[in-house]
Amino acid sequence: MDIRAGIIATILIIAAGAFFFVQLGIRTYMASRKLTFYRLRSQRIGSAWRSIGIGVLLFILGVILTRYGEPVAYTFFPPSPTITLTPTITLTPTITLTPSITPSPTITNTPSVTDTLTPTTTPFLPPAIEALFSSEVTPNPAAIFSPLQFTENCADLGNYEAATVFENPLKTICAVYSYDQMVPGAQWTALWMRDGDLVCYETLPWDGTTGGYGFSECTDPIGGWQPGTYVVQIFVGLEWKVVDQFLVQGDLPTPSPTLSPTPTKVPTLTEIPVSTATSSRTPNPTSTP
Repeated sequence: MDIRAGIIATILIIAAGAFFFVQLGIRTYMASRKLTFYRLRSQRIGSAWRSIGIGVLLFILGVILTRYGEPVAYTFFPPSPTITLTPTITLTPTITLTPSITPSPTITNTPSVTDTLTPTTTPFLPPAIEALFSSEVTPNPAAIFSPLQFTENCADLGNYEAATVFENPLKTICAVYSYDQMVPGAQWTALWMRDGDLVCYETLPWDGTTGGYGFSECTDPIGGWQPGTYVVQIFVGLEWKVVDQFLVQGDLPTPSPTLSPTPTKVPTLTEIPVSTATSSRTPNPTSTP
């Protein structure tokens, strides 16, 4: 049983006690009105009012526990960190169509003063990610998340160095956060985006406690850790809770080239022709006188 379940059980017990004492006081008061003797009737009426007062005090105590019990308990018993398992999912890149006709550029008048618009788009879940939901537990709309802190050390949540700028080469980056009032089993989603493109994500039923620490990690995103601005969005159900960003600098490491063996020609024996003696002319014999 965690702190939240213990406080709920205590409130239910206090509510039952308050109802019992109020009922007891009302019954005692109704029975005392039928007594003939004044002294005995006065004692019973006093006892009835005391029972009603105890019931009212228990009701007030239950209201105070409902409103302030859990935050006060967390100050004395801080929640323990909970590591959330992060599955590694590889997205399949989509085919990009190449236009066959390139329009000729036109001259556009450039104003002397240009207003810079600030993007105000509300984060939302893509339909493809929403289709992967498997939880049937209703999320708590009062669940809260702290601002994200980014680090390369995911092994020790109690001792890590947070940063907002990272240099290549990189392998894994973690987004660390604290949370409260989560419902176990509710759908939880983290989206990692670069320049508006989804490069890494995870969505699964919440397997942590109602409060504590957790993290989301991204390892080898699509296209690698390209230089640019990365945005991480955390959702509970369909409602986004926190958005933060970090910067990656430096080019991706270039893989070392692999030397391929070059075939070597094997010399072959060439037969040398044998010279043939050429016959010489033999002089004809001359006649002898």
